[in-house]
Amino acid sequence: MTKSNRIAWIGAIALGVIILLSLFAAPNTKIYTGSTYSRAADGYGAWYAYMQQQGITIQRWQKPLENFKPEKTPVTMLRVISSPREAYLLFDEQEWLDKGNNLVILGVKTPVTEAKFHSLLKSNFGNIKIATKRRNIKVEKPSISLGDRFGAVVWEEKKEKGKVIFSNTPYLAANAYQDNLSNFQYLASLVNQKGNKLFVDEYIHGYKDSDVKQSEGEGDLFSYFAKTPLFPALVQVGILLLVLIWAKNQRFGKPIALETPVIDNSQAYIQALAGVLEKAESTDFVVEMVGKEEQIQLQKSLGLGTTLLEHQTLLQVWQEKTGANTAELDAVLKLSTQKQHISERELLSWLAKWRTLKEIPK
Repeated sequence: MTKSNRIAWIGAIALGVIILLSLFAAPNTKIYTGSTYSRAADGYGAWYAYMQQQGITIQRWQKPLENFKPEKTPVTMLRVISSPREAYLLFDEQEWLDKGNNLVILGVKTPVTEAKFHSLLKSNFGNIKIATKRRNIKVEKPSISLGDRFGAVVWEEKKEKGKVIFSNTPYLAANAYQDNLSNFQYLASLVNQKGNKLFVDEYIHGYKDSDVKQSEGEGDLFSYFAKTPLFPALVQVGILLLVLIWAKNQRFGKPIALETPVIDNSQAYIQALAGVLEKAESTDFVVEMVGKEEQIQLQKSLGLGTTLLEHQTLLQVWQEKTGANTAELDAVLKLSTQKQHISERELLSWLAKWRTLKEIPK
């Protein structure tokens, strides 16, 4: 892999990590879905203004639900869930419902059916626009307040004196439907029953009263960073550094240059030539060339120069200088001049004899 390709791969990995962290660690903006402060299409600002125009008093609740203990009852609490959840009561105290208080929960998770995504459902206020294929198929009339042949969109469960009204769409009276007054009127009829005091939960959308913010502001430094956009950025930088370290496979610091090994050209040539001769099985050529070189080295040790002498002359001088038998030297000299193919074993034996002869003292 070239250096440019390596850099490209490192950049691609780092970019992928940043994108994934942006998806999973970025602040959740969907929390504002269903808020009466929101003017977006999925907000409920227009419906809240409609309720005020009708002279209906509705208060925004901006504290945890465990602190919801109204002085006067009965009351009705509206909660618009940003992400669909299973149908369950959001209050631990069953007594609260038994006193005649009501809950209206929009955004309950139900199964997807074969219904059309965009539907017009009949009600006492006209056609209600619905944008969901989900229906509750487990409830039956008279519990169904709004639905069709595929199932219920809005239904209720009675509890002693109070009741809970569920809707599987969180957009029942969202700003997107402000041109369809029937949606606004229908939701108003669900929450405004028996003259109950009305509340809408804004704490679920991230809005908090000043006293709640002060009490929740205490904590350690890590908690502080975890609640700010700076924390995802620091996580991204940390992951990026780890990717770079892993890709380079080295510690931070100056790069250390590798030492280039010194190549012996003569040795490399000899090894390459030996490999070619071995594959060609040219032992006769090896014997001839090595034999001449060995004879020259032997003559130099005897003080006879580098010019190749006749075998008989060399044998005579050899015997005079060493006093050794000339038979073995005569054998290796004859094999050097025969130019015949020999086996690898014979070649090794011949080389061993030359080594022995060179060890005889002169």
